[in-house]
Amino acid sequence: MPERAKSRGKPRVASARARAGRPDGGPRDQGLLRRIGLAEVYNPSMQPTLYPGDQLVVHYGGRVRAGDVVVLRHPFQHDLLIVKRVLRRRGAAGWWVQGDNPAVRNDSREFGAVPDELLVARALLRVRPRRAAGPGAGPGDGAGAAAAQASVFSLLRWALSAVRPLVPPPASRLRAR
Repeated sequence: MPERAKSRGKPRVASARARAGRPDGGPRDQGLLRRIGLAEVYNPSMQPTLYPGDQLVVHYGGRVRAGDVVVLRHPFQHDLLIVKRVLRRRGAAGWWVQGDNPAVRNDSREFGAVPDELLVARALLRVRPRRAAGPGAGPGDGAGAAAAQASVFSLLRWALSAVRPLVPPPASRLRAR
């Protein structure tokens, strides 16, 4: 049974929620921006690579290779989107996918290889959310220009650490069992 995320009002999916519609499958001359979207991670199955709250910049219809992080439809619940790493091709059966967190088994170890038609998008970038500043940390707290300058530096520091490309790990880690 797939793990569930905590619900705060409207229903959520276990690992990711697509925020942009998938392209309509029209001609390839659609702009690249129409094939780019966002997804949000909701569970720990991809830790330490991805954490709950991380945003993913995804490419709908992108070519998938071993080592890529993908958003896919759960084989038993097609309305549920999950985020996993593609480990290898299993012939006509499809792709073997696993989470980076060995303690969470909601992946091909549970449901087998995933057919191509269930792959929704390939993740390109991870964007970590910015932590909320504590009391007295903003420019409106009376500290003036020093606080504004500090917040610019903290924003720059966050931007440099938060946005990371999702590159495949070394080949030695890509072993399907």
